[in-house]
Amino acid sequence: MNKLTIALIVFFAAACNNGGPETTTIDEEEITLPYYEEATFTPRWFSTKEDVPVDFHQIPEFNLFNQYGSEVTAKDLDSKISIVNFFFTTCPGICPKMMANMYMIQDELQEKDKALFLSYSVTPEMDGIEELKVYAEKNEIVNKSWFLLTGDREQIYDLGRNQFFVEEDMGIAKGPDDFLHTENILLIDGDRHIRGIYNGLNKTAIQQLLIDFKTLEAELTDK
Repeated sequence: MNKLTIALIVFFAAACNNGGPETTTIDEEEITLPYYEEATFTPRWFSTKEDVPVDFHQIPEFNLFNQYGSEVTAKDLDSKISIVNFFFTTCPGICPKMMANMYMIQDELQEKDKALFLSYSVTPEMDGIEELKVYAEKNEIVNKSWFLLTGDREQIYDLGRNQFFVEEDMGIAKGPDDFLHTENILLIDGDRHIRGIYNGLNKTAIQQLLIDFKTLEAELTDK
């Protein structure tokens, strides 16, 4: 008789002597996501949203335009879950693969009314409203909540570097004339807090983003 068989006999004998196996209820910890407030992406954890300091980093006001010619501001992020990336329409390198993964997220979340997609052009001088509209039509960006954004270059670059912290060149000072190029995708909650950063070229990271979206969706439901 092997050890496994002996162990099973002992277990069931003990169960019979005690009126059956004891059932233990485990209280699962509430699933939550960290908060981020600077370029190192050091996570900060809070037990509840009420514990987040009032001066904790939020995406500030901005004023840009989407491919429909409509104005988009930071207020459009309120009470939404925003998926954010930076691209440009003529990019031959990382952008096509990153945007392909954004399309996959679009397909997964197109029925979610809380999902908002924001793709900021880093070459707004070339990507005007008409160019973004053509790009959207050509690349089947069908979700009416997916905004390709253009406008003031300095504002976009400030948002990318100093508010979303999308670049990984930490500690290297860059000016407004230095090109902004990144494969990172961010997840922003309904209070405009940064809750996740993901490699937009990595399918596993994209799957994690979709899981984290559900977590934030539950937070909004509980709000």
